[in-house]
Amino acid sequence: MPATIALVDDDRNILTSVSMTLEQEGFQVRTYTDGESALQGLLARPADLAVLDIKMPRMDGMELLQRLRQRSAMPVVFLTSKDEEVDELMGLRLGADDYITKPFSQRLLLERIRALLRRNEASRAEGSGTPAGGIIVRGDLVLDETKHTCVWKGHDIQLTVTEFLLVKALALRPGMVKNRDQLIDAAYGENIYVDDRTIDSHVKRVRKKFRQADDDFAQIETLYGIGYRYKES
Repeated sequence: MPATIALVDDDRNILTSVSMTLEQEGFQVRTYTDGESALQGLLARPADLAVLDIKMPRMDGMELLQRLRQRSAMPVVFLTSKDEEVDELMGLRLGADDYITKPFSQRLLLERIRALLRRNEASRAEGSGTPAGGIIVRGDLVLDETKHTCVWKGHDIQLTVTEFLLVKALALRPGMVKNRDQLIDAAYGENIYVDDRTIDSHVKRVRKKFRQADDDFAQIETLYGIGYRYKES
């Protein structure tokens, strides 16, 4: 079955041109011109990945993402304008997996979509270095790659694809420092450029999710100027 991509943007020219490109590449595409209709459509019929503009009528991309994340870990790419740096960071903190700045290359968007879909599929399969059965247990942490689930002290932690891959990369080697480049490779794949602040924003959101379940969570440590490491409890 071809993957289904949801495009949400109030610019009909973007919807038309990007839809044509994606359909030519074999994807199924559903389009929405505002956040409210997109929310209704995606809750009724989930897509494999969504591309969201930030500034839209009726419900902007930020609110749409926030509402979607209450129900779904579907990969999300944000489209932002050059003057929306704050929005980019806020989007990542709300749970976006990636962002692209307008005006954008459709080839770049296609590469990012394919990379996210590959990561989503890989995160559900047994990865190299993962114990048999796709289960990683580190003290109170249990990651199940096959089911794409994360449990901390008996609490389900809802992680996006990017967040899951970051936690996995750190948990596979407790005590070992991972610099930002290594985490970018683990979460986004090689040959994909991502700013360092993107990783920092994802880590902050991961910590927030764990601390909602456990105020004392401190397993992901920051080594300033170096990177991050997982401290096994």
